[in-house]
Amino acid sequence: MLRFVQGNLLEAPVEALVNTVNTVGVMGKGVALQFKRAFPDNYQAYVKACERGQVQIGRIFVYDRGPLAQPRYIFNFPTKKHWRHPSRMEYVEEGLKDLVCRIQELRVRSIALPPLGAGNGGLPWPEVKQRIQEALETLEGVEVWVYEPVENPKAHSIVPLKTKPRLTPARAALLKLFGLYGALGEPLGRLEAQKLAYFLQEAGLDLKLDFARKQFGPYAEPLNHVLARLEGHYIQGFGDRTGVSQIRLKLQALDEAVLFLADYPKADEAATRAADWVKGFETPYGLELLATVHWAVRHEGARDWASLQKGLQAWNPRKATFPKTHLQVALDALLKRGALRPEEWQDRPPKLPANVAQEA
Repeated sequence: MLRFVQGNLLEAPVEALVNTVNTVGVMGKGVALQFKRAFPDNYQAYVKACERGQVQIGRIFVYDRGPLAQPRYIFNFPTKKHWRHPSRMEYVEEGLKDLVCRIQELRVRSIALPPLGAGNGGLPWPEVKQRIQEALETLEGVEVWVYEPVENPKAHSIVPLKTKPRLTPARAALLKLFGLYGALGEPLGRLEAQKLAYFLQEAGLDLKLDFARKQFGPYAEPLNHVLARLEGHYIQGFGDRTGVSQIRLKLQALDEAVLFLADYPKADEAATRAADWVKGFETPYGLELLATVHWAVRHEGARDWASLQKGLQAWNPRKATFPKTHLQVALDALLKRGALRPEEWQDRPPKLPANVAQEA
């Protein structure tokens, strides 16, 4: 029997679960990240199998958790070669053939699978759904649950690490900055978290993050791994990155961070400094604007209006549409608050619009 449902795949009452993976041993987001947290034994076996070249397109890597486990089997289904690349329909088709063979070989009587290659993989769900139906509806005596993608989803929650991560000056400062930013009770999205971490590092605290110029401004992929480790212990709402994150500090997290930072004044000062820099820009667009201008001046050598606007036009079409009045307000704040040094800007000072109150 083949049924299409919505909900949490990991809670399906079945004998086998299907996990979508790549062939290079990375489970960084979406369904794979959920599986990594929920079934760390499967993750370790998968990584070793990738190192041995056993995880290939069209070949399901089966992990047997034992006859008493629920679920017993994890079917690791490759839908892409590299985690950075999109899924391909032919990979799904090849994998479905092997999936049928493995179900029959192991005499699996119930199995649940995600929308193979859709969602993060980029494949159109109606076409994937058709392939799944064609491949699996003829299975006799097998209950198949297919979890469909949800439109405009919030990020799914992930299973927290069993051991609470220890605080470090960098983690504590980041938590404090999140707390100062979210003082009005609004959750943070991933974009805001990235920009806050960028300013925290620019404020003098080495987070060991290598930021790069991306679509929405400075971005460091490893920050997502840091937030995933903190999830469930110090923060909640980051999720598996499949939908909109709504990050909030957990109860007592800010108190723990502040107490910890009492022994690390430089980290504490960096968090306070970064929070001061972003005042008045506490929206996704505001932080993107502020961080983009800062990056262009400090890291790309924009020293005047001509080079700044030229750099933004070359960045991407989105940046090219930033109004000059917005750029002026952002640059004025960065210079007056010390986020940029006076010598970094060699053109005339920003001329603020008449309706913008200038800082003292």
